[in-house]
Amino acid sequence: MAKSRYIYICNQCGYESSKWNGKCPSCNAWNSFEEDISQPSANSGRSSSKSAPDLSEQILELEKIGTDSDVRYDTGIGELNRVLGGGLVKGSLVLLGGEPGIGKSTILLQICQFLGNEYSVLYVSGEESARQIKLRAERLGVDTENLYILTSTDAEAVAETISSCTPDIAIIDSIQTVSINRITSSPGSITQVRECTNLFMHTAKNLEIPIIIVGHVNKDGAIAGPKVMEHIVDAVLYFEGERHQSYRLLRAVKNRFGSTNEIGVFEMIDKGLREVENPSQMLLSGRPLNVSGTCVACVMEGTRPILAEVQALASKTSYSAPRRMVTGFDFNRLNIIIAVLEKRLGIFMGSLDVYLNIVGGFRLDEPAGDLPVAMALYSGIMDKQIDESLIAFGEIGLGGEIRSVSHIEQRIKEAERMGFKTCIIPKQSANSINPEKYSINIIPASTLKQAFSVIR
Repeated sequence: MAKSRYIYICNQCGYESSKWNGKCPSCNAWNSFEEDISQPSANSGRSSSKSAPDLSEQILELEKIGTDSDVRYDTGIGELNRVLGGGLVKGSLVLLGGEPGIGKSTILLQICQFLGNEYSVLYVSGEESARQIKLRAERLGVDTENLYILTSTDAEAVAETISSCTPDIAIIDSIQTVSINRITSSPGSITQVRECTNLFMHTAKNLEIPIIIVGHVNKDGAIAGPKVMEHIVDAVLYFEGERHQSYRLLRAVKNRFGSTNEIGVFEMIDKGLREVENPSQMLLSGRPLNVSGTCVACVMEGTRPILAEVQALASKTSYSAPRRMVTGFDFNRLNIIIAVLEKRLGIFMGSLDVYLNIVGGFRLDEPAGDLPVAMALYSGIMDKQIDESLIAFGEIGLGGEIRSVSHIEQRIKEAERMGFKTCIIPKQSANSINPEKYSINIIPASTLKQAFSVIR
């Protein structure tokens, strides 16, 4: 019998090495190697007596492969359906990650209530007892008769139970608590997480049963386990937001059956997670009036335009080097905007501390957020108020020009729907629209000076 030996596995890409390395030679990640136990091969030391089977009879023509009309399950939560691309696909393996207490188990129990009206759901828990799940279900108002609870940490037994009972949907909470007994490493290790995920993947594909697995996160906020785990699953959903705040964002990091640009917005209440169908109104609620340093931006999250408030504060520094603090915006992008303001408009900020915040825990990732950030900075430094009914979006170039952005009509319609009266857009984008069909006053601007001239 071959002896087990210790190996080291990169927790980022799954690269295996016989010795510890400070830097992974595959993905160049630092301090990513973790110790594990190598498993001896089942056919070690002897050749296989059987040759590989011939699969030529299983080859199918693409045109002859049929697709059912009910290929997706409606989860009953519109925001979740949006992120999944329209619903839960049959035979798919979905990974749901997020920090502890963010609402992963809560949203899964809530969709069980809706799915249980037509389908059977098997909820496998390795963290809670059946009585604890019952108490949480009563708090959330989940009382469907088609929800079945199984508490087990044996991955192979769970997979066999799914194969024999054949539920319509299965949920594994969580992948870090289940393990395969023949693997000697502890539950939650890289090898266990990878092999258990691979086992559930084959179960989902063979039976065409959608399986949702819950994944923990590490100290860096990434989903625990090697990246190969994310390669196995069909979709990776990630919950964002602070535990002590009521709002949550659900993003698709990977999705083989839909777009990864869509987001779902939820609010945590005492009865569970509630959908926020109008995120713009949520992000703009409580907006201060008659205060300098604020401007409203419009960003695209997939096909959905969302309005967010940008707040900027500039004050005289008491340090030798001024401070730059950012929340919800790229730090390096802010430094570029500050450099453009200093060079092209002569606004010196070398002696000012600059603080930038995107309200509501939202994040501006696209270039269209450059112009509202610059306007908020200008308003805060000059102490000039921006009209509360004004909105702006556009990309800023190094020459101080305002460059065009995409989805210009969707942004204007969302601003018009939210009651804004004035909209500053790039002049190049204004050539592709008809301003007369909008009730909002559209001001095209080609430079920052033209945009700032609106601020009185």
